[in-house]
Amino acid sequence: MSATHVPAGSSDEEFIRTPSGVLVPAEIDPFHRHLHHIAPSALIEETTQTAGMRRAEAISGKTVGARNLWMGQTHVPASTASANHHHGDSETAIYIVSGHPVFVFLDTDGDEPVETRVETSPGDYVFVPPWVPHREENPDPDSEAVVVIARTTQEAIVVNLEGLDWSEVRLRR
Repeated sequence: MSATHVPAGSSDEEFIRTPSGVLVPAEIDPFHRHLHHIAPSALIEETTQTAGMRRAEAISGKTVGARNLWMGQTHVPASTASANHHHGDSETAIYIVSGHPVFVFLDTDGDEPVETRVETSPGDYVFVPPWVPHREENPDPDSEAVVVIARTTQEAIVVNLEGLDWSEVRLRR
């Protein structure tokens, strides 16, 4: 479908016309009318961090004006485990790019809590529900693990914890 071209300066209640004459929905602000390209060299590391890993921000409110999404990379060095943490009310989707990171959480569905390890490989996906305490580990002695992360909030919510149990989790919406 092609864009509708109309004379600049024309308008009605549901649409506005850009200076070039393109009709766009009135509720779409100018910043969200084009694609944003973020090269690897443009990732920002001034985001919330967790010991044992390095996060780099690509898509967020800060970088591209995203309203409901945060996306970036996480790097876990060889033979390293991150600190325990959760991501508040944000859902987190993880795609394994390289390495074999392990995601550790406390499974509380049985009679006793059990520390559970999810071992992954490149091409795998992991879903981390809101508030779930977890950590990332990279047991490989030689290679860094790299993952791509997408979250349902425009900023990286990270709450660092002492342990994997739920005693430190405070639900705030």
